[in-house]
Amino acid sequence: MNETRTAMAERLLRAYLARTGATVEAGVEPARRYLWTDACAVFTLVALHRRTGNPAHLADAERLVGLVHAALARHRPDDARRGWISGLGEAEGAQRPTAGGLRIGKPLPERMAGEPLQERLEWERDGQYFHYLVRWMLALDRLSRVAFEPRWNTMALELARRAHDAFLAPRIPGKPRSMYWKMSIDLSRPLVASMGHHDPLDGLAAAWRVQATRQDFGADDAELAELIQDYRLLCDGVASWSTRDALGIGGLLSSLGELIDLVATGRMPFDPLLLRIADDAGSSLAQWSSVRELGAPPGGRLAFREIGLAIGLRALPAMCEQVEEHPSRFGETADRAILRASLESAVRHLDLAARIESAWIAPAAQSAPSWSMHEDINSVMLAASLLAGSDTPHARRLLRRLSTAP
Repeated sequence: MNETRTAMAERLLRAYLARTGATVEAGVEPARRYLWTDACAVFTLVALHRRTGNPAHLADAERLVGLVHAALARHRPDDARRGWISGLGEAEGAQRPTAGGLRIGKPLPERMAGEPLQERLEWERDGQYFHYLVRWMLALDRLSRVAFEPRWNTMALELARRAHDAFLAPRIPGKPRSMYWKMSIDLSRPLVASMGHHDPLDGLAAAWRVQATRQDFGADDAELAELIQDYRLLCDGVASWSTRDALGIGGLLSSLGELIDLVATGRMPFDPLLLRIADDAGSSLAQWSSVRELGAPPGGRLAFREIGLAIGLRALPAMCEQVEEHPSRFGETADRAILRASLESAVRHLDLAARIESAWIAPAAQSAPSWSMHEDINSVMLAASLLAGSDTPHARRLLRRLSTAP
């Protein structure tokens, strides 16, 4: 079964890379680059390399990173501005491609200064999203760790600093600090001033991860300590991370998994915030599963949102395993009991991952317009889900125990 899932993931990724001009044999300029999809593709190529040992997958990941930087770290072809969006000269910009952030890759130009906001149209306009930048930071960091190449982490570090400085709103005395959801391409002005629901948590997890990898490569100072403090304070101001959105639940689980891994490996001290995240993720899962959206015809659903949930679910057994294997790192006895209970409650919904994958692997589902309209992100995220999770002895014991519990 694992070989079948791996082979299927490989086919999906190869087709995506060829479709977007990201393979050596394509020999053409990339037809399109989209930051979220490409970040997921880098993650998945690295996972394929780890699963198969094939260096070609790592080479594909590095090539894709270069293509993304060449396209999305520069101004759009239809923009009067030219060069790197950071404003750096050609040589320095090539060395520091993340210094100005990265464009989303939307089809339409960004909204001009003074132009009124049209909410539906804004979804198609370019700019920069914080949560997309976070995904790219983590993709670069993962590539850095697996390839044992510090320069990718250095790029993630610079991107983390720039995103923090641009997306955190200025402090106003007497008011809680906030973040912008969407910024202009040059990061000079907010395009959508409201804060993304999970943005502070995403920023916190990414900052901790990038800093930990930096220290693994020999840096002995906490270069992102200020960022971590700011995001942690913002997290205190979030009443709840509960959500009814499948992709949002998956993202919440992914951030929780990142933080649990950091604590379990001794790179981050235990934070009671983990208890809140796990509880909100569990309640969100229970609510979403009760709606029974998987019973609806594929044509009325969005595959990538559901598959995002499957990816988060696949990480749950590893989280349980890490808490069990390193109990002393997860707070007092009461804290560990609360965390374990929340995680095990969430694991009871793990069957949703298999149901989601099976639903979208089906040829009939992939022939629906809802799949073909978003084929790139759907196929890359399905590949990621097929490779996610770990089939360890502990995971199997945990699932057997929970499946027989009353």
